[in-house]
Amino acid sequence: MDFELTDELTALRATVRRVAQEKIKPRAREIDLTSEYPQDIFDEFRRADLLGLCIPEEYGGSGAGIMGLTIAIEEVTKYSNVLGLMLLLTRLPTGPIMIAGTEEQKQRYLPGIANGTQRASFCLSEPGAGSDVAGIQTRVTPDPDVPGGFILNGTKSWISGGMQADWFTVFAKTGDPASRHHSENEAFIVDAQTPGVTRPRVDHKMGVKGIDTAEIHFDNVHLGPAQAIPGGFQLAMQSLNAMRPIVAARGIGLAEGALMYATEYVKSRPAFNRTISEFQGIQWEIAKCATDIEAARLLTYRAAWLADQGKFTKEFVAYLSMCKYYASEVAVKTSGLALQLLGAAGYMEEHPTELYYRDARQLTIVEGTSQVQLGLIARGVLGHDLWWD
Repeated sequence: MDFELTDELTALRATVRRVAQEKIKPRAREIDLTSEYPQDIFDEFRRADLLGLCIPEEYGGSGAGIMGLTIAIEEVTKYSNVLGLMLLLTRLPTGPIMIAGTEEQKQRYLPGIANGTQRASFCLSEPGAGSDVAGIQTRVTPDPDVPGGFILNGTKSWISGGMQADWFTVFAKTGDPASRHHSENEAFIVDAQTPGVTRPRVDHKMGVKGIDTAEIHFDNVHLGPAQAIPGGFQLAMQSLNAMRPIVAARGIGLAEGALMYATEYVKSRPAFNRTISEFQGIQWEIAKCATDIEAARLLTYRAAWLADQGKFTKEFVAYLSMCKYYASEVAVKTSGLALQLLGAAGYMEEHPTELYYRDARQLTIVEGTSQVQLGLIARGVLGHDLWWD
C-alpha cells in the first residue's frame, strides 16, 4: 500500500497550485460579483494543458485519469468552486463517450474538449426529474425519413455550462415517457447548433456564479444513428458513479480554502488580550474540521483510484458515494465554521468566507444529493457489496 502520489501527479499538483494562486485567487471575487464567464481562466487552463486531464492520450488528452482531475480540482477550488466546475465539465459530458462510445464518437468529440476548442454539457435533469432519473420525460422517436435516425423532444433543466456548450450528452426515453423501465433510456450526442435546439433561460443562482446554469429545449431535433451512445440507463448511472470523486474534490478544496483563510484570520485577530486562535474551544473546532478534511481526502483518493480501474459498477457504488457524500457535507460544515470564526466580518463581501458558504451548499445537491448518496451507501451495505466479514 502506497500513499504517495506518483512523480507525475506531484508535478501536476504543483502546476495547478501555481495557476490557482497566481491566476484564480485574484479573480475569484470578481467572477462571483459579475457572474461573467471567466474566459481568461479557461484560456489559462488550455495553456497549461489542464482541459484534457481525464481524456486518454490517443484522443488528445494527457491520460492523467480521474485521479489527476481530482487532484487538479482540489487545488483550484481552494479559491474558486466555479473554476473547479469548469474543469469538472471536461469529464461529465465526455464520460459516457469514454465509457461506451464508438471509436468514431471518441475521435470526433474528445480531442476538441482536450484542446479547448470545444465545450460540452451533460443533460439529464428535467423540471420534474432531478434525483428521479427514471422519471425523465425527454423522448426520442424514430425518424421516418432517416433509417436508424431519431427525433428528439423535451426540456433539460439546471444544466451547468449550458450556455457555453458546443454539444450536449442528452439522456432520453425511447418509449412511452410515462414508462419507468430502465431499458427505455438512451444517451445521444447533440450538437448545440442543430435546428430545434434552444437555450431559452439562464438561471439566477445563489452561488457558483460565472458558469451559467441553463435550460436546454429540444424541439423536433433530428439526430443521425451515429449520435446514439450505446449503454442505456446503466450508462447514465456508471457515468455518474465515476464522477463521485471529481465532485468530492470540489468539496475538499473548498473546505481547505475556507479553513486556511479562517485559521490565518484567528491567528492575527486580537480578543480579550490574546488572539482568537489561543482559545482552546477555537482550536478544537479547527482540529475537528482538519480531521474531517483529511478523512474526506482518503475516501476521495481511494474512489478516484477505483474509478480509474473501471470499478464504477454496482458493487463499487457504496465506496464511490461515500466520498461524494462526506466531502460535500464537510464543505458545508467547514465553510460554516470559517464564517463563524470571522464573526460579523465573515458575513461581509470583503472576506471570501461568505462566498465559500454559498458555494458549498450546491455540492450537497448536484450530481446526486446527499440523501441519494446515503441511500446508495445503505443499499451497498444491505446487499453486502460493502461488508466487513
